[in-house]
This record gives sequence, structure tokens and C-alpha cells, in this order.
Amino acid sequence: MTDYPDTALQAGQAAPSFRLKSTPDQEVALKEFRGHPLIMAFYPADWSPVCTDQMALYNEVLPEFKRYGADLVGISIDHAWCHNAFARSRNLQFPLLADFHPKAETAKRYGVYDDSIGMSKRALFVLDGDGVIRWSYVSPIGVNPGADGILSALEGIVPAEQVQQEQHVGSAA
Repeated sequence: MTDYPDTALQAGQAAPSFRLKSTPDQEVALKEFRGHPLIMAFYPADWSPVCTDQMALYNEVLPEFKRYGADLVGISIDHAWCHNAFARSRNLQFPLLADFHPKAETAKRYGVYDDSIGMSKRALFVLDGDGVIRWSYVSPIGVNPGADGILSALEGIVPAEQVQQEQHVGSAA
């Protein structure tokens, strides 16, 4: 039996590796995100009201995350087929990863699986380009944690001079 952490992993710890389905026939591994920040948003389930609002917010804020060179993934125990339908219905522009089988293995390794409800907790991790956790946060299950903590963590990782400025085409001089 594998020992899992009792609480969410904290800043300074190496992020556990994972390989999860991003579509029913494709997988994504943590190592594929090396070289730039990664935001990992664990959430209980597709289609629930708070999760739907949270993923919609991150979809809106995605351009701001990209200014920091960061990628974003959502992770829940739902199957890749469910993620596919959810992402399409909400026009999500970032991958949702299926921590489906073995059930919640990744959430358990990050210390954010809630056995009492059979789902992951609502948790955020921001990793640097070397795969080290720079910030983590576990939100109450019924509360959308928003994006402010993520943006603050990204500001601490990416020097201001490296943040990509939005180009305004056709703006008045």
C-alpha cells in the first residue's frame, strides 16, 4: 500500500509526477510542462455549479496566466469522455485531465483527495518550470477560490521584465 500525504503538498516540495488522460485516447505527463510555470486546479466534478463557475473564471483569466508563460490544467476524477463534453459545452481553452483510473491517484499523491466524498478537494498548485511547488491552496469545497492567489504566485516566479505585454493593435499614439 502506498503512503499518501495527509494534507496538501506545500511550497518547496517537488511535484509528484503524473500521466493522465487529456482525451479518451491521449495522455499528458507532468514532465511535458517543464520549462515554464504550471497551474494545477484540482476540482471535485464536472458540471457542479461551483466547479463550472471556477473553470469558466479560469478560462476568462487564461490570457493573463499566459502572460506569465504559464499553462493551466484542470484535474478531477471524472472520465475523459465527461471532461470532453464539459469542456466543449463551456468552450474551455485548457486541458481537463482525468484522474479516473486508478481513481484519484494523482489527487492522493498531492494530498488533496477527500475519501469521505470520493472526490478531490478544491485545490490549487502553482509549479515553477523545474516542477517545484511554489504555492498551494485548498479551498472549502463550496467556495470558488478565484484567481488572485494564482496570479500572486506567478508574480513571485516570473520576473516582471519577463511578463509578456499585451500588444494593442491599432491603438492611438
